[in-house]
Amino acid sequence: MDILSLYNQTSGSTTGDPSAEREAVMNEVIDQVNAEFPAKKLSAPTQAERAEIQERVTILVSAGYRRRNQRPGAQYEEALAQELTRRLLGFGFLDLLLPPERTDISEIAVYSSGLVQIMRKGAVRFETVDLRPEPGEIWRVLDRIIGPQNRSLNEANPVVYAKLPPSPDNPGGGRITALHPAIAPPGKNPAINLRLFEQKPVLPEWLIERGAASAEMMADLGQAMQAGTRILICGGTRTGKTTMLSALSTYLPAAWRIVKIEDPEEIFIDRSTVQSFEARPKAIGTDVAAVTLADGVKVAMRLSPDYLIVGEARSGDALEALFSAMTTGHSGASTFHAESPRDTVERVITEMGMHSQARPAEIQRTLASAIDLHLQIGIRHDKRRVISISKIAKELKNGNVFFEMVWRYDESSTPDNPRWDKVGDIQKGEEHA
Repeated sequence: MDILSLYNQTSGSTTGDPSAEREAVMNEVIDQVNAEFPAKKLSAPTQAERAEIQERVTILVSAGYRRRNQRPGAQYEEALAQELTRRLLGFGFLDLLLPPERTDISEIAVYSSGLVQIMRKGAVRFETVDLRPEPGEIWRVLDRIIGPQNRSLNEANPVVYAKLPPSPDNPGGGRITALHPAIAPPGKNPAINLRLFEQKPVLPEWLIERGAASAEMMADLGQAMQAGTRILICGGTRTGKTTMLSALSTYLPAAWRIVKIEDPEEIFIDRSTVQSFEARPKAIGTDVAAVTLADGVKVAMRLSPDYLIVGEARSGDALEALFSAMTTGHSGASTFHAESPRDTVERVITEMGMHSQARPAEIQRTLASAIDLHLQIGIRHDKRRVISISKIAKELKNGNVFFEMVWRYDESSTPDNPRWDKVGDIQKGEEHA
């Protein structure tokens, strides 16, 4: 029997182990462990201390059943002891999906119905796992994650954005979004989405192997990065925008000073000349102000960077700060949510227009002046693909931003044999409409 099946046994009533008896044993063990071990050791145990505590939990579980004249079996008792250890020291049911237990997952979704799904690395669709945590367990795990960050999920604050803290087994940590049952019917559980980050660089070869781009295309993009080209990477949800930006960052010259601005931090660039800046929300119930992505860009401009790496620019103020940096001599790259080159222009006009009330023509001129290269990513045959790479002319054509395509995806490609056509040159060509 696998560990998930054993977990599900310990999460509900089983033959010969009524729910009340199970809960009594669990509460008894938790109380005893809390009494025997100091809170500091329980909150941040070393590997040796974790092993010591788990051994003690195992003994207490067995003793609890013996006192009740029950013998559910060594395998069952061990599974319950592991579950109790996760509750006491870790993230409960989530530990079954996090490293070191699982290293193939990029995203975890817990529905308000209690359904749990995962997305494997490199995939674009979720799949259901045989894991059914109880409502109380979901709340306990969520509180354990967001509590130390001075966050609370309740009806007055029904949406929480927080970080999954890094650990030795999961050094990249993650980003968590949680919704209160009041706004996530059917109203029993909070809804949770957890995106995991890898604390290692994304290599261009990884994208080539998975068919997201061709070797020649990545070589072209590498030359563009080394030349300090200003790039905007666009795509829809889960198309791999951040992954592409991470991969392109590896091409930057080793001696360059890179300033990275994100909300939250998720791109890992393995070099010593990177200075990170992470935005933060306003701390609820305090006078601590928010620090936005736009604030980070403005600060970065005073740090003398050779290249700016900006996480997804989601708002008008972030776009305005980004384009201001790009038009005043700074090189850099960022991501933006848009489904096509034209959609990019329309969404930039909308976001910046709402923020600054600038006219569409002014915004288009700013975009054309700020960005050299537009990279569009999409999903084809349930695979992430680069759809197009286009140069952006510095002058408008008939009042609109003009895209001069360099690479385009062959839409007649088969799922296992993606093809791209090179129709221009990134380094050469007319810079006008």
